Amino acid sequence: MKKIGFLFTHLVCGGLGFAIGVYTLPILIQPDSPSMSSVESVTNNAIYTATFQREREDSDFFHWGEGSVSISGQQIAFIGELAPGPDYKLYLSPQFIETEKEFNRYKHKMAKIGDIKTFDRFALTLPQELELSRYNTVVVWCESFGEFITSARFQ
Repeated sequence: MKKIGFLFTHLVCGGLGFAIGVYTLPILIQPDSPSMSSVESVTNNAIYTATFQREREDSDFFHWGEGSVSISGQQIAFIGELAPGPDYKLYLSPQFIETEKEFNRYKHKMAKIGDIKTFDRFALTLPQELELSRYNTVVVWCESFGEFITSARFQ
């Protein structure tokens, strides 16, 4: 009985340590956020704006975002806060998305814009060939775990 208790406590501690590592590692290794002036230049030249909100259907305690998104002809910028996590990607979708099921259903129609490596603000360059008018929603997705983080409709 003592060996079972020993095994159980070590497995629980190991699992807890792994979970804490998955959550904190992206925070520890994130690069510096882009300067406020570079993000503001996108905001000042925005064609579209939108808002990430915590209250999306598949957002939860560990997967959420809130803040403002600005889209110019060349870049997408964000100021706010995203729940820390690994391997975040930014997508543009022609369909409003707020669940993992919807994301997987429409992923083939989406444009992958790039990696999100910071959680308070980012600025990503849009591909030159992208027709922005074909999309209406910005989506943050965790590629490694297949988790919906947040979305915002911009048109």
